[in-house]
Amino acid sequence: MSAQKIKDLIDHKKYQRASYKSLFLLQFLRNPHYGYLMYQAVQQALALKYKEISVIEFGVADGNGLSTMENHAHHLERLFGIKIQIHGFDTAEGLPQLEDYRDVMHQWKFGAFAMDANKLRARLKRSTLVLGNVKDTIGDFYKQHSPAPIGAISFDVDLYSSTRDALKIFDTDAKNLLPRTRCYFDDVIGNELALTNEFMGEKLAITEYNAVSEARKITPVYHLHCKQMMKKWYHKAYAHHQFDHPRYNDFIAK
Repeated sequence: MSAQKIKDLIDHKKYQRASYKSLFLLQFLRNPHYGYLMYQAVQQALALKYKEISVIEFGVADGNGLSTMENHAHHLERLFGIKIQIHGFDTAEGLPQLEDYRDVMHQWKFGAFAMDANKLRARLKRSTLVLGNVKDTIGDFYKQHSPAPIGAISFDVDLYSSTRDALKIFDTDAKNLLPRTRCYFDDVIGNELALTNEFMGEKLAITEYNAVSEARKITPVYHLHCKQMMKKWYHKAYAHHQFDHPRYNDFIAK
């Protein structure tokens, strides 16, 4: 069977439960980084005997990413018997006001990626939308939504300032997080226009976060960089380590 036909299977849901793991391992899933985040989060949760986890996307826009997460959640739940909650943060009005050069103003502008919230709600099957500027919505998130422990997060809010504010998701009690939370930073590499570097954008937000606490750090998933078949998204895969999590040192190797 050709790779395209396998991709068609995943898109049209015409495959059996067991094939999902094979498709994941062969990296034939569309938008594979979502599959990677969620699959690995589920594996850690199972090893630690969690029955339910949450996954989050910061920067929903048209909702394609959130829909992909819903599809992955459907198959992962069937395959592994774990429940997955999905939450999506977005202003619904596009990018907020940019602060300064750190927000890469030569690439992004106010109002880009606006959302049709009503249309998106009708399209989504199970996700919870958290609408408003993340700096305003992040503070009450745990109180209002009581999420299961967070196992995976996709950060796609483009700006340094929004990423900085979104990282406050980790300023919470250990019970709200897995010991190691899989992360994906969509704009950490950039392009020829952005010339992304450690003094602006997501890289700067991560650096500043790591400088605050000795017990909580965000690091690249280095072993992906050594894969024989290198993919661009490997360099966007990170992990949040909470070294002082009461279960961080629990043995989970088979």
